[in-house]
Amino acid sequence: AASTSATWTPCTPRSPPPPRSATMPKAARMYPADDVSKPLRKPNTLKPTKLRASIAPGQVLILLAGRFKGKRVVFLKQLESGLLLVTGPFKVNGVPLRRVNQRYVIATSTKVDVAGADVAAVGDAYFKREAAAKGKKGEDEFFAEGGEKKEVAAAKVETQKKVDAAIAGKLDATMKGYLGSRFSLKSGQYPHEMVF
Repeated sequence: AASTSATWTPCTPRSPPPPRSATMPKAARMYPADDVSKPLRKPNTLKPTKLRASIAPGQVLILLAGRFKGKRVVFLKQLESGLLLVTGPFKVNGVPLRRVNQRYVIATSTKVDVAGADVAAVGDAYFKREAAAKGKKGEDEFFAEGGEKKEVAAAKVETQKKVDAAIAGKLDATMKGYLGSRFSLKSGQYPHEMVF
């Protein structure tokens, strides 16, 4: 039988690594005395906040944070900032026109007719606080008991009355009692098991 011999080929040598200067730039010997300003990265454009599918005008919401925590309010519209415009109405449960974040509300299945409520003029500028005049306080002002009570602007009071009249006028006694009651959990009740 004829013996087959494998042909052997020598290995080709590896190419030498590139010089260090080609891959890594050499550090500068001198640094500038003044800081060289680098152009800042452009911030991402803000996208409008998407309204939750379960929230619609007239929907009754439960507030989860803030001064009126646990109160039931009526949703009116979404503002340009993405916040929700809600009201008690003030005549029913004492909650005025307010802005709330939709993260801190529970949407219920209850709806109220808000067709007559005109809130087109109410925007984010409506809630802007007036800048208080800064002055140097003396000893008498520093130790004075209780600060001056801020009065609500007459235009805001008028707007609140108009919105309340449009919403509260269509509510029956049962709905007024529902909006006036505060939401709370008892022992053994879990929000994730509830249907609102």
